[in-house]
Amino acid sequence: MNAEAGPWRTALVPAALVCLAAPAFFVVQWPWLGWLLLAAGVGGAWVLEGRTVPASVEVRAGGRRETSRLVGRSPSLTRDLSLIAIGMLIVSVIPLAAELDNLAMLRFTLALGGAVLVPYVISRFVYRDRAISFPWRTGKRWGRLQWGWLVAVLVLGWLILPFYFITSGVYANWPVVDTPDLIARLFVGVGAVGIWDELFFICTVFALLCRHFPDAAANILQAVVFVSFLWELGYRSWGPVLTIPFALLQGFIFLRTHSLAYVVTVHLLFDAVVFAVLVHAHNPGLLPIFLV
Repeated sequence: MNAEAGPWRTALVPAALVCLAAPAFFVVQWPWLGWLLLAAGVGGAWVLEGRTVPASVEVRAGGRRETSRLVGRSPSLTRDLSLIAIGMLIVSVIPLAAELDNLAMLRFTLALGGAVLVPYVISRFVYRDRAISFPWRTGKRWGRLQWGWLVAVLVLGWLILPFYFITSGVYANWPVVDTPDLIARLFVGVGAVGIWDELFFICTVFALLCRHFPDAAANILQAVVFVSFLWELGYRSWGPVLTIPFALLQGFIFLRTHSLAYVVTVHLLFDAVVFAVLVHAHNPGLLPIFLV
């Protein structure tokens, strides 16, 4: 997933502008600034490619051009940044405050689902370059290191997350869950958003950026988007001290495993601890399994 040789440092400017729209949308919540940054980033990529990059190379299946089938094109920074921009625009139309009523859950489903589905459909059927994929299984068995990391995620989450949520007070950014129905809704919501995080931030944003930049640069850019979303979702106060390493690690793990199944498993284990901490924080004594 390494970027091809080329002037990637110049291309980094429009990509950074697009990714910086995330804190504009989700941290400071200035939509107008987010729109300007997206327009500047995608527009800058278009100008840059028009000056420095030859026409897109088409990949066709078939012996004769007139009867061949277009199966892909060479990567285009403009197209790929536009897909990221579209996804962020769709997410930005709803407030991301955690709510558990039927309307809020429907709103989240439509917006977050659309942010993954619409870029995928455009990539496959409009741009015809199949830039986005969801490699669920790789055919390789998880090794000892991978299983060990799953255990470590649970242990680290058990040690760190209660201290973060309770001492900082950010657990109050999630609604009170004091009935079986609300607890069940919280469990579904936390897990669903966790799966979506990997579909959008890793398999969409990160994968698209890796087509143009070295892995480390692409990982930092996707982490900006990832952490900004988590901030509005409720991981505030000193939360970025936790969410920045988590976002970077998820990108790194995906590079090493190429397995959506594994990064989703890691995330769901992390979120299982988040869910338990939120229930514990709102109902002291209900889950007496934490040190705080």
